[in-house]
Amino acid sequence: MPRVLLIEDDPAVREGVELGLRRRGHDVRTAGTGEAGLAALAEFRPDLLLLDLMLPGMNGVQVCRQVRENSQLPIIMLTARGDDFDVVIGLEAGADDYIVKPARPEVIEARIRAVLRRMDDSGPGRPAIDVYGELTIDRVGLTVTKAGRPLSLAPSELRLLLHLSAAPEQVFSRQQLLESVWEHTFHADARLVDACVARLRGKIEPEAGSPRYVQTLRGFGYRFGPL
Repeated sequence: MPRVLLIEDDPAVREGVELGLRRRGHDVRTAGTGEAGLAALAEFRPDLLLLDLMLPGMNGVQVCRQVRENSQLPIIMLTARGDDFDVVIGLEAGADDYIVKPARPEVIEARIRAVLRRMDDSGPGRPAIDVYGELTIDRVGLTVTKAGRPLSLAPSELRLLLHLSAAPEQVFSRQQLLESVWEHTFHADARLVDACVARLRGKIEPEAGSPRYVQTLRGFGYRFGPL
């Protein structure tokens, strides 16, 4: 089972989430501050980080940014109701998803599985490697290069790119992307999609302000191309 690092300052929440995850077979390490969590990263080597947004000292957004400086570890933020502004900042910092507290253990488990699942969007008959200008997408190796230089993409960014590029010029609504990429079957927060698109454009586009690959069709959604 995946190894999970939980950074949460509330002892009751920390113990409850840890217990729920351990009962489902996860190896769990916990930390009560951002500083302690960062120190545990190298030693514990988790498969996923559950990160409270509002931490004392170094907050969750700062932790997320520091992790993203040298790692594409999957990150799920834990937020309280009403933290809308901070949620946006956290998503822009590189978080893959978020959960509003309090959350049932089965909800947390489902989000962990969805974030960790490697999506195979290659589809029948598609080549293993697609080349679009300077952008090369390896659907088997799950790697992306730009002008021969490997790109470091967060899990949500990679899944979004794989999904969009599997059907060039097809328009996907935000809700369709939430269901296919994030596996949210309810009407979820479109900010997950918009923040991920912004991060992805910053990495793959020749000019993020004039996107060539991930294009917006106002009122409809996003598409890959035309190229």
